[in-house]
Amino acid sequence: MPDKSKTIAVICGGLSPEADVSRLSASRITPCLEEHYGNVVHLELDATLGEQLIAHQVDVAFPVAHGPYGEDGRLQGLLDIMGVPYVGSGALASACSLDKVVTKRLLQPSGITMAKDRVVYRNESHEDAALDCIETLGHKVIIKPSGQGSGIGVQFAMGYEDLMGKLKTGLQMDDKLLVEEFITGREITAGVLHMDDYQVLPVTEITTPDGAWYDYVHRYTPGLSDHVIPARISDEQYRKVQEIALKAHQTLGCQDLSRSDFIVPETGEPVFAELNNLPGMTPTSLFPDGARHAGIPFDALICKLVDQALKRGENMRNGREYWPIPKLDIHQPL
Repeated sequence: MPDKSKTIAVICGGLSPEADVSRLSASRITPCLEEHYGNVVHLELDATLGEQLIAHQVDVAFPVAHGPYGEDGRLQGLLDIMGVPYVGSGALASACSLDKVVTKRLLQPSGITMAKDRVVYRNESHEDAALDCIETLGHKVIIKPSGQGSGIGVQFAMGYEDLMGKLKTGLQMDDKLLVEEFITGREITAGVLHMDDYQVLPVTEITTPDGAWYDYVHRYTPGLSDHVIPARISDEQYRKVQEIALKAHQTLGCQDLSRSDFIVPETGEPVFAELNNLPGMTPTSLFPDGARHAGIPFDALICKLVDQALKRGENMRNGREYWPIPKLDIHQPL
């Protein structure tokens, strides 16, 4: 039951390329929070955030600051230091999840099927790296910034010359790029809602009316993408997607919610692509749609997440037993 006495801070914006999308998420969840809780404040992810959290005596934060700074553990670390409970994964899980390379390396020992890849760094020879990518990954590849979401900066390359040019462009923006073999299949996603127990949401297939890649514009423009629930894949693939989404959530140490993306070929194993540890809440976002098809209306979803964070805060304030620490006599002369 929502507590009307609580002050909820919706944190959005910041320096990320996804700042405008995060404000869109904030504008969608705010009316719900205002209806069910006593006081809701919008706070920008900027240098005044700490002061604002204190001034408003915030009881719980709902971060929707997608991408770098808001989703990579930095915001979460600040909230931890200030003792403000918040919705979503902690600092370590957030940092690992936003970095696509780290995510893949942590999940590989679990036997999860993933595309073959090569990480290319700014300080290495672009020519040698491009040649190595072509030899190990094939002539058609996908190039991804390691620490961005929403398809920002993703490029496709065909052949050596094309790849060379796109690596040079990408490495002007980022220190490292993840280059993967190109895999053909359906774009699939599955969310995990992590309350007292784990619930894997219905598997969603993403389609675009013009057959285009599901890029930034298609993600956030109403009418430029469709969510097909349940996804049109085999029963075995469906089960496997849900199994991997849960395993990824648990292995990376996520809490509250996450959404894992896949490419699922016509036959065979689903190929894990990445995990989103702070899924969007915009009108075209995938996680709320999956929750709705699981019988969880949007308002109920938002309240569940806030109440879970408040509960964590109560546990923090009540304190927990920890390993016994020997007492030190710090006044002894050296």
